[in-house]
Amino acid sequence: MALTLGAIILNVPKTGPAADFWSQALGFTAESNPDFLIPPPSARPTRLHLDETDRTHLDLWVDNSTLEEEVDRLIALGAERVEDWTYPHDADFVVLRSPDGTVFCIIG
Repeated sequence: MALTLGAIILNVPKTGPAADFWSQALGFTAESNPDFLIPPPSARPTRLHLDETDRTHLDLWVDNSTLEEEVDRLIALGAERVEDWTYPHDADFVVLRSPDGTVFCIIG
């Protein structure tokens, strides 16, 4: 294989506050360049999900807690629920917005 997924780039208004939120949310650490966050060695590989109807966003999967525990933890870090999202009746996810406005999903 000639290519690997090297990074996902998020457009944020200010990298410092975004780095604080995402490093705490995901357990990532900063490289020598604090705008580059590195996953912990135990992290699962990232998949690329292609979709014709959804906008670009992160899907964050719950590993060792419940969906609501993770939603509550991320809200305590400054995220907020996206209240006007249309959910299917059997939704296994919650849509949140980070403090910088990035929309992402927590998948239970």
